[in-house]
This record gives sequence, C-alpha cells and structure tokens, in this order.
Amino acid sequence: MRDFVQAKDFFADLKSTERVYLLIRHAERPHITAEDADYGAHVGLTAAGREHAVALGKMFPPEGDAVYYSSPVGRCMDTARCIAEGRALAGHGAGASLPEITPLAILGHFYVKDYPTYLDVLNEMFYQNICAWIDSDNHPAFYPLHERAEEVRKFMLEKGTARFNIFATHDAWVVPTLVHFCKMQFTPQHWMNYLTGIAFAVNSDGFERVVPLTGMETGWLDF
Repeated sequence: MRDFVQAKDFFADLKSTERVYLLIRHAERPHITAEDADYGAHVGLTAAGREHAVALGKMFPPEGDAVYYSSPVGRCMDTARCIAEGRALAGHGAGASLPEITPLAILGHFYVKDYPTYLDVLNEMFYQNICAWIDSDNHPAFYPLHERAEEVRKFMLEKGTARFNIFATHDAWVVPTLVHFCKMQFTPQHWMNYLTGIAFAVNSDGFERVVPLTGMETGWLDF
C-alpha cells in the first residue's frame, strides 16, 4: 500500500516545469461537539494548526505564482490563509499583500449527492458511513466514488491557473480521492491526519504524476 510522502520532499523534487494542484485537508482544529448547530462551520484552527499550516507554506518553492481556493468553512479558509502567509514569510511575495482566498461552496460538499441524507450521516456514525460508502461505492448520500473522483480532478485542473493551486477542504473528501487515485485504505480507526492530501503534478507536456503527501510528521491518525 502506498504511504504519504513528506511535503518537503515532494517540493524539493519538484521540476521547474511542473504545475501543482494540491487537494489538502485543513490544519488542526478544536474539538467539535455533537451539540454544535452548524457542525463546526464557524470553527477556526488551533494555535498549533496555524503554526503547522504556515510551516507547510514555507516548504513551497518561491518560484511561481499561487492561487488559493477553500471550502467556505472557517478552518479551511484559515488553513489557506496560513499557507499563503508561510509562502510570504519564505520570501515569495514579501512586502506585498497576501493573495485572496477564494471560497468555493463545491469544496465543502463535492461528493454529496443528497444533502438531507448527508445531514443524517453527519449526525450519526459519520466515519463509519464514509467507510461503508468507500467499500461499496454505494450510498444514498453520495455520488459514485470513482466517477466523482475523476470529476474532482478535472475540476481542479480546469480551475487552477497558477503554478501552485491549493484547494483546502475536508478529510471526508480527501479520503475518497486518495482511495481512487492512490488505492489507499482507511478505517474509522485508521484515518488521515490534518494537512494531508493529494497532489497532481503536471508538466508542460501534460504528463501527470499523483502523489499522496502530508505536511505533518505522518499522514495517519490512529484512534
């Protein structure tokens, strides 16, 4: 089974001709309780989460422009801002205002087919339902996984216009994308870490390589 590549190693090996499309889970957030009326939509990052996201931004090569897209949810927007801040602190765009973070509703739910049914998933056994969908490729709340994953990739490649295109989203949507493209395996007890995701690196000839990567010490969380 494939494992996650350290982000610093991925960027160190990146060719100058390659354009990057990065779908990544937000950084560490505070605990969200079941009583939270908006499922944590207002919740930002912890101090450690902000620090980790800034550190990830510093790993990006300074050569080349970057655009940032995010789920409208607070922790994802904060993650994109901190990555942009890290790039600036590393010397890219120093002295200029940070780039705009563009919220995209689709990044909050692009695998969701039936939203009322998805709300039921949110309220009960969320990770178990996600894994059941992944295992069977059949769930009333979600689109067929493999078909939708290809559409996610197409969307990213068409939307991103810069050398570095960052899409900050949620673990529930990064996980199925990793399952489809990297054949990775997840369970409710063996899940992906914060600041972990998948990168599509495309060169000037259109050759594409897919890399599961993490900005943390490990891409895994065990419960």
